[in-house]
Amino acid sequence: MFHGSPVPTPGRPCSKCKDDGWFPEANTRSRLFKVGSFVDWDVKSLLLFIAVFLITADYIKNRRQASFPPGPWAWPIVGNMFTLDHSRTHESMTQLAEKYGDVYSLRMGQEWLVVLNRYEVLKEALVNQGDSLVDRPVVPLLDKTTHGLGVIFSNGHIWKQQRRFALSTLRFFGFGKKSLEPVILDEFTFCAKHFSSFEGKPFNPQKVISNIVSNVICSLVFGHRFEYTDERFMRLIRWFDQSLQLEASLWAQLYNSFPLLVNPLPGPHKTHIHITNASKDFIREELKEHKKNWDPSDPRDYIDCYLKEIQTSEAQADSTFDEENLVICVLDLFVAGSETTSTTLRWALLYMAKYPEIQTKVQDEIDRVIGQSRQPSMDDRANLPYTDAVIHECMRMGNIVPLSLPHITIRDMQLGGYTVPKGVTVVPNLTSVLFDKNEWATPFTFNPGHFLNKEGKFVKPAAFIPFSAGKRLCLGETLARMELFLFFTSFMQRFTFYMPPGVKPKMEPRFGVTLAPYPYEICATSR
Repeated sequence: MFHGSPVPTPGRPCSKCKDDGWFPEANTRSRLFKVGSFVDWDVKSLLLFIAVFLITADYIKNRRQASFPPGPWAWPIVGNMFTLDHSRTHESMTQLAEKYGDVYSLRMGQEWLVVLNRYEVLKEALVNQGDSLVDRPVVPLLDKTTHGLGVIFSNGHIWKQQRRFALSTLRFFGFGKKSLEPVILDEFTFCAKHFSSFEGKPFNPQKVISNIVSNVICSLVFGHRFEYTDERFMRLIRWFDQSLQLEASLWAQLYNSFPLLVNPLPGPHKTHIHITNASKDFIREELKEHKKNWDPSDPRDYIDCYLKEIQTSEAQADSTFDEENLVICVLDLFVAGSETTSTTLRWALLYMAKYPEIQTKVQDEIDRVIGQSRQPSMDDRANLPYTDAVIHECMRMGNIVPLSLPHITIRDMQLGGYTVPKGVTVVPNLTSVLFDKNEWATPFTFNPGHFLNKEGKFVKPAAFIPFSAGKRLCLGETLARMELFLFFTSFMQRFTFYMPPGVKPKMEPRFGVTLAPYPYEICATSR
C-alpha cells in the first residue's frame, strides 16, 4: 500500500503520482496549456493596446481646436465618412448646416473639410478672400491619372499658364462670340432631324443631347464634329457620365482617404482609372491625326495652337506646355464644355414635359419675337425675358454641380468667426444657395418668376451662382450660357415635348459630381 491506497498496476502510476509529477507526458501538456493561454492573452492585450493607442493618437491628432468650425462627432480613423448619405451628399450637407451653422467641418479619413453654406458666406470666401482659396486640393483618385496637370485640378504656375492659354485660344476660335452661333445652330439642325425621325414616338434624348453639346466643343478643340452613329465617340461620352458618378461615390471617398490601402484592391476605382486612361488614348489618337497635316502658320483649332505653343516655348525654363499636358487639358475642356450643358438641357426638356403650361408660354413668346421663318440668335435674348427666365430656372432647379469643386486654403483665413487653417479642403455648397428660402420666393418649386421683375423683365439675382464664383469660376460658363439659350430656344421653336401616355416624369436626380436626371423617354412632335 502506498499513500494509503491499493498497489497500482505495474507501469501505471496512481493518480497521486500523476499529481506529484510522476507522469511526465501529462505534466508537459499542462505546462503547454498554461503557456498557450498566456500567449493568447498576451496577443489580445497587445491588440487591445494597439487599438487604444491608435484611437488615442487619432483623437489627439484630429481633435477640433476651439477656433475651428464645429461639426458632428467623428468616428476614429474614418471620421464622418459614414455620417453622410452618399447617394444625396448635397442634401446631407445642407441639413447639417441647420444644426452646425453656415460654416461647419467634417472629417473624411484623416483630412478635414470645411463646408460653406449660403450666398453671403460663399461670396466672402470665394470672392472677397478668393486669393486664399485659389488652389485645388490633391484628389488621389484624379491625381492617379492626371498627375496635377490640366486646367481644372492643376495649381500654381501650371494652372495660370494653362487657363490663360485656354481662354485666349478658345476666344480666338469664337468662344462665347457671335461667330460661334452658326456652329451651334448647325448642330441643332442635325439634332432636329434625329428628333423628327421618331414621329412623336417615345425615345431617350440623352445620347443625342450629349452629342450635340460635345460637338460644339469638339469643333473648337478638334476642328470637326462627330456623327451620332460614331460608336467610338458615343462610348467616350458614356465614359464621362459613368466617371462623374464614380468620383462622387463612397468608394471614391474611401480611395481618396486611404489611397495606399484601397489602391491594390479590386473595386470601382479601377473602373475610373481605366475610363480616364481610355479617354486619354482617344485624345492621343486625335492628336496623332492632327500632326499628319499640321501647319504652324495656319492653326485650325485648340490642338493646333497648343502644338505651336509647345514648339515656341520649348526653350523657356518655366514652360508647362507638353503633349501630356495637352491631353489632360483637352479632357478637362470636354468636361467643362459639355457635361453641365447637356445635363441642363435634359432637365429642361423634362421640366417642359412636366409643366406644359410653361412650355406653351415659352413657345408663344418665341413665336411673337422670332416666328418660324428663321433660327434664333443671341440678339434675340433681350427680347425673350420669359424664355430666358425659364432657362435660368432649369439651371437653378437642376442644381447641376451641387457641391461645386473643392478648394484648399493656401493660408490661414477667417470665415464666419472661425479660423480655417492652411491646407484645409473647402467645399462650397451651391445647393444651400440655390435653394435658400431667404433668397428665393418658392425655392423648391419650379418658378420662372424668380428671374422676372414686376414689369416682366429678366433679372438675375446675386444668389444665382450655378457656375460657382471667384477666380476658379467654371471655365465653360460663357459657352454654356450661349449653348443653353440657342439650343433651348430652338427646341421650343421647333417641337412640343410631352411624356409618353401614362408616364409621369421622374424628377429625382441621380447623384454624382453632377446631378443628372435618370434616363427617361420623351415624345416630341413638330410644331
